[in-house]
Amino acid sequence: MAAAFPEVSQLSNCVWRVLGLNPNPYTLAGTNCYIVGTGTRRVLIDTGEENKPEFLKNLRSTLAENGTSIQEILVTHWHHDHVGGIADIFQELQLKDDVKVSKLPRHPYQDEEISGGKLKYNYLQDGEKVQTEGATLRAVYTPGHTDDHMILVLEEENTVFTGDCVLGEGTAVFEDLYTYMKSLELLVSLKPERLYPGHGPIVDEAVPKLQMYIDHRNLRESQISAVLQEHGSTDMDAMDLVKIIYTETPEILHPAAARNVSHHLEKLEKEGKIVRAASDEKYCWKSNL
Repeated sequence: MAAAFPEVSQLSNCVWRVLGLNPNPYTLAGTNCYIVGTGTRRVLIDTGEENKPEFLKNLRSTLAENGTSIQEILVTHWHHDHVGGIADIFQELQLKDDVKVSKLPRHPYQDEEISGGKLKYNYLQDGEKVQTEGATLRAVYTPGHTDDHMILVLEEENTVFTGDCVLGEGTAVFEDLYTYMKSLELLVSLKPERLYPGHGPIVDEAVPKLQMYIDHRNLRESQISAVLQEHGSTDMDAMDLVKIIYTETPEILHPAAARNVSHHLEKLEKEGKIVRAASDEKYCWKSNL
């Protein structure tokens, strides 16, 4: 069960969290949206989903209580639970068109629309900085969860807004395991003091959490290899492996777990450690060790 925390919290002298109020098994308690800065115009990181009136009310009241408005919106990646609220926020706060909505571009590049094409993204570059009073945010390209994913380093605190690269509890899903592992290693090299995740509670033991993520993925790979070896020439698909390995994971999360296992299998296949076989119009694998 996802940890519960207040809908609005001040996390540091320049960071407020407003919960997106869109809980489900994948978003945990909901999307964490962060107001960053100390001045009369601040940066909003991520926007939650559309049609969340209580979230919009909380966002508006938090800004009003701090005597501030939105300078710029940064979105960590393209997923719906991070960009879906953009249009509603513009309407609720009566933002003008000069308020930028910034992110990294998709790789490979593709056109992206906001609010039916009424708004356009401002595309950042890897390493580019966004400054507001009291805060400097540095965009760092961390693909793997998605092809456009970025984390944001808050330089004044040596803390990191991790988006969905690292969650406050549990582990993250990803599109490409190889690049995801590289992104985790990059995060470790930054030696942050705190993580502000896209979902779940903040993480004060940042480097141990990151190392746990790396160790967890390595453990899953060794478990998958062991099961395949144990079953010899038996063809197995990702869900077969999930049912054997993910015994403590709720069944509703098995499809997400199967996607992660599939990425592990693709990695092992590329490394020549397993081979692929076609069976009943689906891909299965067997040990080649």
